[in-house]
Amino acid sequence: MTDEQRARLAALASMPDDQIDTSDAPFRPDAVWAKAVDFPHGKKQISLRIDEDVLNFFRQTGKRYQTRMNAVLRSYVEAHKAHAK
Repeated sequence: MTDEQRARLAALASMPDDQIDTSDAPFRPDAVWAKAVDFPHGKKQISLRIDEDVLNFFRQTGKRYQTRMNAVLRSYVEAHKAHAK
């Protein structure tokens, strides 16, 4: 990161939220956020056997594929918790 970029980030960080221009930010309706998953802290590292095609599918999605795999598992758990009640 250049000195100029650091200075711009520092200026932005010190700026009150109401002074930040968000006019070019994409619109995100509340419905999008309603489906957001809150990832709790406390992850545990394990060794897990996964079908090769499943692993390849997630790897092809790019960086942070393990986070996406965790999100799919979390969604499954939450759906089954809801049905158990």
